[in-house]
Amino acid sequence: MGHLQELHDEQDQSPWLDNLKRGWITSGELQRWIDRGVRGITSNPTIFQKAIESGSEYDDEFRSLIGGGTSVQDSYWKLVTGDIEEALRILRPVYDSSEGIDGFVSVEVAPSLAHDTDGTKAAARHLSDLIAEPNLYVKIPGTVEGLPAIEAMISEKRSINVTLLFGLDRYAAVMEAYIAGLEAAEGDLSAISSVASFFVSRVDTEVDRRLDSIGTDEATALKGKAAIANARLAYELFLETFKGERWDALVARGARHQRPLWASTSTKNPAYPDTLYVDELIGPNTVNTIPDATLEAFDDHGTVARTLDQDFAEARATMAALKAVGVDIGDVTKTLEDEGVASFAKSFDELIGSLQAKAQTFG
Repeated sequence: MGHLQELHDEQDQSPWLDNLKRGWITSGELQRWIDRGVRGITSNPTIFQKAIESGSEYDDEFRSLIGGGTSVQDSYWKLVTGDIEEALRILRPVYDSSEGIDGFVSVEVAPSLAHDTDGTKAAARHLSDLIAEPNLYVKIPGTVEGLPAIEAMISEKRSINVTLLFGLDRYAAVMEAYIAGLEAAEGDLSAISSVASFFVSRVDTEVDRRLDSIGTDEATALKGKAAIANARLAYELFLETFKGERWDALVARGARHQRPLWASTSTKNPAYPDTLYVDELIGPNTVNTIPDATLEAFDDHGTVARTLDQDFAEARATMAALKAVGVDIGDVTKTLEDEGVASFAKSFDELIGSLQAKAQTFG
């Protein structure tokens, strides 16, 4: 048994693959990942930009779409949904055998909608209805404007992956939106699923930059500690939220937990272990979506042991120490959310631009 399978079978954590490209579908590579223990897939605009621009796998279909009068942007969505539908088909056995816990594939609404509540609702409904598979997650950014859309989609019994979460206050608001959405939904709730994608490594990147600017010994000693502490406190918040009379009433109607999903788990700083954000965040009822290079590294030399809830007090002490040396975590998470929204929008715009240029060559 490999480490990826051990994560699930021994630690109740689901390893998902944070990447998708057509060549993996057609070559059988995606199925090989599943055979090794991958139990779901996440995608985002940056992932699709790299997939579509990196080779010629999409050219024939794109040429046919443009030749048939489809607009460049509509062609993009047809390319994307085609990959998503094939991945959903390949992962459907995982969904069925897990009774709807795993086997999901995520597709994100257009990043330009991150601050548009009504636009997000409309786009999420469109993608959900267009693809219409039970193991589809539509990704909605966990911005302030995204919160009402999340609640509305859950109330309509649509399964949602809430993305771009960095701070504890926003994470608490997302869980509240999920629970309120369940309460507003009618009848049996067992077909509704959701994950909350809490980003990890980017927190260390931003905090370490600020610690370097502070430059004291106390600040330097805290480098590489913020992201794991922040995620562990998010898990503590998850445990505190999904219990009690209010939650028990929903469980009686078939409700499932909105599992925390650790995202951005590749190591950005080469001075840190390459499996740091997998090894240190292992715990039950969670997901870790992992880029393929990090999946390979973890399956080769990662450590499978329960670490996520090892010491919440230590995590709180770390956050307090960061505040004491002058790091404003609230400002860090706000900065990261803004950068994340902008980065996905940039990837989307650049890809549409490159497709427009390619379409002109077909004439």
